[in-house]
Amino acid sequence: MRTIVAPRASAILYDLVHGRNAARPFLLPANICPIVPLTFLKAGVSIEFVDISANSLLMDLDQAETRLRLGQGKYGGLLYAHTYGDLHTPHDRFARLKERWPELLIIDDRCLCPPDLEPDDAQQSDVTLYSTGHAKIADVGFGGYAFVSDQLGVQHVALPFHQKDLVAIEADYDACVSAGKPFVYRDSAWLHTDAKLPAWQDYAGRLRKATAESVAHRQSINAVYNLLIPPELRLPDRFQLWRYSVRLADKTSALKEIFAAGLFASSHYASLVGIMGSGSGEHARALADHVVNLFNDSHYTPAMAESTARIILGNA
Repeated sequence: MRTIVAPRASAILYDLVHGRNAARPFLLPANICPIVPLTFLKAGVSIEFVDISANSLLMDLDQAETRLRLGQGKYGGLLYAHTYGDLHTPHDRFARLKERWPELLIIDDRCLCPPDLEPDDAQQSDVTLYSTGHAKIADVGFGGYAFVSDQLGVQHVALPFHQKDLVAIEADYDACVSAGKPFVYRDSAWLHTDAKLPAWQDYAGRLRKATAESVAHRQSINAVYNLLIPPELRLPDRFQLWRYSVRLADKTSALKEIFAAGLFASSHYASLVGIMGSGSGEHARALADHVVNLFNDSHYTPAMAESTARIILGNA
């Protein structure tokens, strides 16, 4: 197992998939962050979406395995993501998939999870990917890293980068996701792949400190939410570290009131089926229709959390 570090996690993802057979699509969860399929599109690798399970809220691996079996070697890989930072990793399922399809590239995307600084002894995926940039649990302002199987060849590709191109493409896909209309990819210099980075030991030290501070703060904010928001409105505890997520019958009214009060919340990770690719996403869409992600990071105070919680109660 070796460690790869880059200016952002998507730069590692690009290096992993660039040059692969474009005719062999990757399977992605329908509720993935749009930057992930965008990276595949830039690399010239096709994608298909797999729905999440209504029970686990994670990629439905039964559905993925059925797709792989019926595809008879059609697929090049599978990217598994941890919805809202849920820590569970299905190592046994990864092992089963690799046993049946040895050439399948399995990427375990843990970008919303707290960063582990040592490889997982139980790792069965080819890659475990972490992000430490904006809005992640250990936000040090830059960076991503991955633990990569020694058997996997990875060739770094240096790309031109312009910040204005990143801003433009983010605005483009945001508009398409909001409107539910197909996104048309036009290549530009939006992906930052090269920068002067600290040595791993220095980087790991910063991450260790940032993670401890972030988790402590998030737990203190979550305690306020837990005190005021009844269990029937909350997602299970395993989803509550990266953000604090609640289900509402009418989330639109709650979000409007939260923003009108000068507070913040988000409505992340709608189904991307029909927007960035084909596939299935019924359960992902149903989740996105009702979930509001409440903030609990360093920009949020207990007083802000209390005000937000009371707005949620008024819209329940």
